[in-house]
Parts: sequence; structure tokens; C-alpha cells
Amino acid sequence: MNLAVVGTGYVGLVSGACFAEMGHRVTCVDIDAAKVQRLKKGVIPIYEPGLTPIVMSNVEQGRLHFTTSLAEAMDGAMVVFIAVGTPPGEDGSADLRHVLDVAREVGTHLDDYKLIVNKSTVPVGTAERVKQAVNDVLAVRGVEVPFDVASNPEFLKEGAAVEDFMKPDRIVVGVESERAKEVMRELYQDFCRNHDRILVMGLRDAEMTKYAGNAMLATKISFMNEIANLCDLVGVDVEKVRLGIGSDSRIGYSFIYPGCGYGGSCFPKDVRALIHTAQQNDFRPMVLSAVHDRNEGQKHVLFHKVRERFGEDLSGLTFGLWGLAFKPGTDDMREAPSVVLLHELIGAGARVLAYDPEAMDVARRELPDLWFKKGLLTLARNQYEALDGVDALVLVTEWKPFRHPDFKAMHGMLGQKIVFDGRNQYDPVVLKDQGFEYYGIGRR
Repeated sequence: MNLAVVGTGYVGLVSGACFAEMGHRVTCVDIDAAKVQRLKKGVIPIYEPGLTPIVMSNVEQGRLHFTTSLAEAMDGAMVVFIAVGTPPGEDGSADLRHVLDVAREVGTHLDDYKLIVNKSTVPVGTAERVKQAVNDVLAVRGVEVPFDVASNPEFLKEGAAVEDFMKPDRIVVGVESERAKEVMRELYQDFCRNHDRILVMGLRDAEMTKYAGNAMLATKISFMNEIANLCDLVGVDVEKVRLGIGSDSRIGYSFIYPGCGYGGSCFPKDVRALIHTAQQNDFRPMVLSAVHDRNEGQKHVLFHKVRERFGEDLSGLTFGLWGLAFKPGTDDMREAPSVVLLHELIGAGARVLAYDPEAMDVARRELPDLWFKKGLLTLARNQYEALDGVDALVLVTEWKPFRHPDFKAMHGMLGQKIVFDGRNQYDPVVLKDQGFEYYGIGRR
């Protein structure tokens, strides 16, 4: 099947590359000409394990192409995926300008049947707006061309997106015609060899499924963070509680790890967008609002612990920071807890030595230049260089190399043997036995 994928961000590039890997002919479209040229040369703009070899292989095999021309990509394509960004507005709403711009351009070039598929995460009712946008352009052109609109939200975890796409738990397909349903079934049939993973539903059902899924996961995280904070106050070890409740099959162990808050491009944005949808419909989203508020507060917990230990004024102190990306397996720093903590530490007079296995280039690009110029923030070459003479280690992102560090060697590196563990990676008893002061999230 010939496919056009509009947008070469995280969702579009992974989707296009994985469809090509399954034998489809895919043309990815982006308005950024320089980015398109880099992609043609195999330069991937994001870090995602396994993505680069799939892109390069399928470009070489002639199944994956990149262009700035949507008309070129649509020529001969049966399906057009819209996978552009939907950044949050100040009120939490999803900005659909890019989605609707693509829909209008599709309408401009539409000359035979196409299935237009929303792959972007969009609010309930967006498919109808896409359909109307295409019809408006066709009316101006004075032509009638058949087309369908479908919703096919992605459920990709950053750091495991390729595996998630190639071996999905489920494939949610929102359609309103038999023809669209059959096209989507044909497209995804090779992803369902073991058993049928396709869940067919209405357009609005599919759009809500994406938001509800992410909101549920965010809820589990915020709930466990709230329990951890309470454990800190009443002298309870939250790790024991986590094991106690996770053993209940109705709850399970997934997403009940306390920490310093969630970030990234999905959970924060999607929870806010769902809150906005509720408010637009005169509905008070009490649970969703609490999930959001708890997470915003959780991003400050590490700094509060630092301040309780060292006082309000951190002048003259240096902290080693392990982890800048919002989670392991990615270089994405959007809404990362590390960014909040950096602003607070530096704002209180501290200096920071930081290291992340993948997000260093992003940090240099996204964090304030003034921090680097004044020496307030230094990016270390490795995790142990980030400990050279510092007054405390602060773990923010649970990358695998940080899970079992050489604590004996760290004795000679740290100026003060103090560890703030924002992901509860370490055993407090073991660290205390080795002479470290340990501060976790709800740990004893």
C-alpha cells in the first residue's frame, strides 16, 4: 500500500519508518526543507532506540521517502496520515492549527479516493473538523471527490516506540464507513499475525480512548506520588507499600513507582487537554485536576528536600545532577522535572554539574545560555565527572547506568556524601551503611 505521512516528528517518523519496514511504500512530508534533506541522508532528529537503522535501511531499499511536497506524497497514495504537532495553548487546549492546515492542503490536492487518518493526539470531535475542512476546500474548487476520515491514535512509549509500533498491544481504529474499516484492516493485517489486535470503534470513541489511556496512567503516577509524600510525613516506607498493593492483580505494579513527577510531550499535555474539554462542556474534572496539580507539585519535592537539608540560601554549594531527559531511553526534555529543579537550584544560588546519557545536546540547545556562560550549569562528560567535589548527588532520571553506580568510588568524589534519590532507585539501608546521607521519595 502507498502511504503519505505528514509530519516527521516523533509520531510521524516512527510510524512512517515502521510501515515501510513492513513492506509499504511510505512518503513522509515536512515543511522544513533542511530537516527533509538531513533525513534523506539518514540524520535522525530524535533519539529513539532502533529507529535509525530502520530509517536508513528502508531509504536504501526505496520504501521510505522524504519530501516537502504533500502533492507529491499524495500521488498514488491510498492513505494520508496526519501526524503533526498539537502543542498546548495557554488554557490547556490542543492547538489544531497544523492539523487543520494539513486537512485543507489535502483537500487542495485531492483527486481520487483517499483515507485521511488522524495519527496526532487530538480532542474529541477533531475528525469531524478535519472532514469539514476538506469539504470546504472541495466546495471552493467546485468538485466532489470521495474520501473518508479515520482516527488511529498512537500508543508509543518514548524509548520503546519502535517495538511498540511493531508489536502493539492494540490498534485502535475509529471509522464511520465500511470502506475505511477495510482499508485500515488491510494496512495493519501484518501487525496482527498472532491474533487480531484491531479495535474498531467510532471516531469520537477512538479520540477519547487515547486521552483516557494517558490520563489513567498519569493518575496512577500521581496517586502513588501522593501516597509517597504522605509516607514521608507518617514514617512509612513507600517501597513496602508499593509491593503490598502491586501484588493485588486488580492494581498491578505498572506505573506505581513514586518519584519527582512525570514530564514529556504526552501525559502533561493530554491531561490538560482533557481538563479543557471537560470545562468546555461545563463539567468539573475533579480527578483530572488533582492528577495535574499533584504532578506540578511533585516536580518541586526534590528541591524542598534539598532546602530542608541545606537551608534557603544555596550559595557556594554545587550539586551533581544525574538525568536531564524526562525519562530513560529518550533525549526529550519537554516538561522534564530536571528543568524545574535546575531553575530552583540555580535560583537559590547553587551551581550544578549535570550529566545525561542522551539529552546533553538538547540541554545545550534548550536551557538558558546565561547559565552556561556564568558557569552556573556545567555539562559533565560522564556520570562520575558530575560528582567531582559536589555537595550532593541528585538523581532525577533513572537511566540504567545510574542504577548500580560504584558507591565505593563515589566516596572519594563527592564533597559531602549526600544523595537525593528522585526515583527511589537505591536502598536507603545499603547507602546509609556505606556512610551516605540518603533522601528518597517516601523512603525510610
